[in-house]
Amino acid sequence: MDIVVKGRKTEVPERFRKHVAEKLKLEKIQKLDGKVISLDVEVSKEHNPRQADRSDRVEITLHSRGPVIRAEAAAADPYAALDLATGKLEARLRKQHDKRHTRRGSGRLSAAEVADRVPGVASLGADGAIVTEAEDVVPTTRIGSLEVQGEGPLIVREKTHTAAPMTLDQALYEMELVGHDFYLFVDSETKHPSVVYRRHAYDYGVIHLESDPLAGTEPGGAGGALGG
Repeated sequence: MDIVVKGRKTEVPERFRKHVAEKLKLEKIQKLDGKVISLDVEVSKEHNPRQADRSDRVEITLHSRGPVIRAEAAAADPYAALDLATGKLEARLRKQHDKRHTRRGSGRLSAAEVADRVPGVASLGADGAIVTEAEDVVPTTRIGSLEVQGEGPLIVREKTHTAAPMTLDQALYEMELVGHDFYLFVDSETKHPSVVYRRHAYDYGVIHLESDPLAGTEPGGAGGALGG
């Protein structure tokens, strides 16, 4: 297996190259991944004095007959950055190795072992019945008109605008005035909430939203539709 050390907009001293060969223990890496072909180590330097504590960056890329594994870190000097990047690389190699080992294992867990090995599953008592435990109380926070449970999505701003219905041409004009890539308005012709948005080059798109009386109370929306 080859180790290639190169610098990007910086010189790599011979002392550091030797340190890389000593730090990246090939025997340990090959034990975790026997299909390794080569290791690329790239050193770069940030000359901004405001980032002196992260001025040196080391990126390690492992090429093998399997997926490419990459780890990078930044520190005040290249040796510290190499230590951090090496630790990340070994952790990812170990994770991939354990994943392969788990897939190949043919042993099956008994019902009694499942609760110990798999988090969040129900436990079985001596009679085979499910043992229930008191559920943890999930805190609920009210933000505006929304109730957020646990660490759910946090709404940091909520706005309500009053706007007179307008034509599509007027909405496009208003969008250009505010310099946004989209503009929400009420279509004067259909009376539906609508969105105009900028597409490729000078093209525009428009989405009209209307309620579906057959949809019932199931959640739904036009999320992701702007990509069309």
